[in-house]
Amino acid sequence: MKKTAVLALGGNAIIKAGEKGTISQQFANTRESLGGIVELISRGYHLSITHGNGPQVGNLLRQQEAGEKEGIAALPLGVLNAATEGTMGYMIEQSLQNKLHNSGIDKQVITIVSQVVVDKNDPSMLNPTKFVGSTYYSAEQAEELKKDLGWTLKEDSGKGYRRVVPSPMPKRIIPGQTIKELVNRGEVVIAVGGGGIPIYITDDGSYEGVDAVIDKDFASALLALEIGADLFVILTGVEKVAINYGKPEQQDLDVLRISDAKRYYEEKQFPAGSMGPKIQAAIQFLENGGKEVLITSIEKIVEAFEGKTGTRITG
Repeated sequence: MKKTAVLALGGNAIIKAGEKGTISQQFANTRESLGGIVELISRGYHLSITHGNGPQVGNLLRQQEAGEKEGIAALPLGVLNAATEGTMGYMIEQSLQNKLHNSGIDKQVITIVSQVVVDKNDPSMLNPTKFVGSTYYSAEQAEELKKDLGWTLKEDSGKGYRRVVPSPMPKRIIPGQTIKELVNRGEVVIAVGGGGIPIYITDDGSYEGVDAVIDKDFASALLALEIGADLFVILTGVEKVAINYGKPEQQDLDVLRISDAKRYYEEKQFPAGSMGPKIQAAIQFLENGGKEVLITSIEKIVEAFEGKTGTRITG
């Protein structure tokens, strides 16, 4: 029986902590991260792969800032999201295609630059909270950026001010039906990279871009639902989900019922900047017809699929 899964790959797997993020480093990290995925393909799984882009789009934002000082017009955030879908999709596509070839697997890998419909009246559009970029500014610099560029900046953890942008909830993947058809045919599709390119639909039915960032895990959960995936896999930096993380009483979880996931989330066991969105996305997937969510590290993906590790979240 055909088994379909969506695998959400974190952007930090491509640029690791402490790295400058050169293309050579990113290609090396990409190649290193795909061994388990090739194993799953060899076992007959039909896959769509998504990826984060936090470090990558942050670097592009810094390039825009530097360019503006030289009189070069900056690109808007939506276009930068599209750029990372292309560059990161290219790295993943080529690296995976080479690994499949070396493993004797004849299968196409296809990158689709994906638009994602959002509500232009989403509450986050009026109250941006998503930090983007890695640059911290003083209060005086923040005021200048607000005045000169129209940015919204907020203080971050006492370290200074950072730019924040809207992060609306995804409503529909374009072209979701095409992605579904390709995956059902057995091709590997890389889609909704970095959460996809946020757009809204105007009154006359046209598409219009939005200067925002969509959470990668929410967009991936929506993609999994739209293509009818049996399994939604979130690959992150830890082997298992834990409660009381980092404390002496830390407890790693093998299985998590959706009711317990909600309770732990309300108890603030899962921080907003790390595991929180992943648990929310898992709940969204399961409550809307999904069967199972698996959260684990990319290094343990094969063992997790065999039931030897990872955290499985079910209804």
